[in-house]
Amino acid sequence: MRTKFWKYYPLDELSQEEWEALCDGCAKCCLTKFEDEETHEVWYSSIHCQYLGKDCRCQVYDQRLTKVPGCIEMTPAAAKDYDWLPESCAYRRVALGQPLPNWHPLITGSRQSMERKGQSVWQLDPAPICETQVNDEHWQDYIIGKG
Repeated sequence: MRTKFWKYYPLDELSQEEWEALCDGCAKCCLTKFEDEETHEVWYSSIHCQYLGKDCRCQVYDQRLTKVPGCIEMTPAAAKDYDWLPESCAYRRVALGQPLPNWHPLITGSRQSMERKGQSVWQLDPAPICETQVNDEHWQDYIIGKG
């Protein structure tokens, strides 16, 4: 990987290794989100995808787009437009010309810095719950806040 690639290169010029390293591993993109049809505001829930592992990684990453109908592939072109991504998301920040948060693993050299800053989905209150454990009629009961 190139040194500080996120500062000097646009997303569409990153290698696959650099692209993957940009993800801080918070797994907020793996939470179910709801969009208000009138205001288009996005609300996060504490419901997570059934394939999210305790390490905040997708357990079926290479097959996620076929196994999870609503899973969206992050691309350099789309990163700027996905306003449902959290403000801390490195893809979104780099696409918008913003710096990485000071706790990002590429800055600190440690994935634990993200966890120490409370950015992991497993640190949410209430604790995340798997989508397979929630009755479809009750999903809105798990809304935790705006994206």
